[in-house]
Amino acid sequence: MGGVTVADAEAAFGEFVASSSPSLLRAAWLLTGDQSLAQDLVQAALERAWTRWNRVADADESVAYVRKMMTSIFLTWRRRRWWGEIPSSSSWPRVPVTEVTEDALVRHCVLVALASLSPRQRAVVVLRYFVDLSKVETAAALGCSLGTVKTHAARALRQLRSAPPARRAVAQGGDG
Repeated sequence: MGGVTVADAEAAFGEFVASSSPSLLRAAWLLTGDQSLAQDLVQAALERAWTRWNRVADADESVAYVRKMMTSIFLTWRRRRWWGEIPSSSSWPRVPVTEVTEDALVRHCVLVALASLSPRQRAVVVLRYFVDLSKVETAAALGCSLGTVKTHAARALRQLRSAPPARRAVAQGGDG
């Protein structure tokens, strides 16, 4: 690692993990729609980042570098025929309607709407509108062209606007 001791690299990586994990976890949760899968996704990306830490640490934007790894891993997971258990909605605890807050309802509607998108569309929406990357940054993170990002974003937003559970949330949020 170019004159850097293993202990120094471990300390720098530990600081990076501590400072970047919350934002990476938020993006991963939006991509996967599941807290456990989100944690697994962040863990997988950080494992991959550690093996390439000299390149990641030297990158202008280390978090963006790891976010790109995370998105790539997510899309790879989604292409596999079987990637784990899928819980059914019948096993979720029933919450009385009086206990559901409007924020929780909006979060649920957004997750349901995101789950209806293709993995690529979902990745574009999460990176563009939740992580707040530009179109160019989103294209770089996904390793695709700017036109592909625009196409996926347009199709995803059209689908989200037409989905009954998300119609209100998208209408309140606008185009971003």
